[in-house]
Amino acid sequence: MKSIPPDLAWLNLPNLPTPVKVLFSGYLLAIGLGLCMAGLQIMQTHGMADGKPGLSLDDIVYSYYGNRSGSTLESKLNGSMKEMGTPEARLDIIKWVRNGAPETEWELHFKDTFKQYCVQCHGSVPGIPDFSKYEEVKKVATIDEGASIQTLTRSSHIHLFGISFIFFFVGFIFSFAAGIPKWLKISAIAIPFAFLIVDIFSWWLTKWNPNFAWLTLIGGFGYSVAATIMWFISMYQMFILSRNGKIYGNAWEADLK
Repeated sequence: MKSIPPDLAWLNLPNLPTPVKVLFSGYLLAIGLGLCMAGLQIMQTHGMADGKPGLSLDDIVYSYYGNRSGSTLESKLNGSMKEMGTPEARLDIIKWVRNGAPETEWELHFKDTFKQYCVQCHGSVPGIPDFSKYEEVKKVATIDEGASIQTLTRSSHIHLFGISFIFFFVGFIFSFAAGIPKWLKISAIAIPFAFLIVDIFSWWLTKWNPNFAWLTLIGGFGYSVAATIMWFISMYQMFILSRNGKIYGNAWEADLK
């Protein structure tokens, strides 16, 4: 094997100094746990949009295009919010909504019902409707047209900024991997960003036409698989491959020539 200058020989995951390995692995472990929690949260929100466990095309359609056979409030009460109140209160609200959610019944009865079961979140958490006010309840008691443009804009920029940072650092750590062909390493680093963009654009396309919902599943699955592969390779090379004592060349040697 060609000799590597001493000042560059450590530039790969197996040969990294222990403090750097601790830094990289700590980040990867925290991010890995965070992504698992994000997946669980998706299953409990979007995954229950159709009232059934598990993420399906119908869940994507209902979340972004809406269930236009009924109101947003009714679809939530039959889906992700189904367990937030008693069955009797849920059916009572649904009947009121289907009757046009008349304001005359709000002060007499439904204001107290929403206060008991809903206002602890829908009244204190920013960014979601305030169910202590009839006007806010009335907005979601109309036909369910899915996510609003305001919601899509907010979610899009949060995901693009936040998840891009995650993929940047995961890709940066993976770029130190040894023995990976250059074309494969470049592809693995680029793929999560490409699928992230597909995922975000699919929300807007599904809002316009429900037939694009499958792009959301492809985008999310694509960047999850690519990031997972980089995660496992990085952890493997830092803590298992490095134990065999083999000295690898600079991870970027071919690019530095």
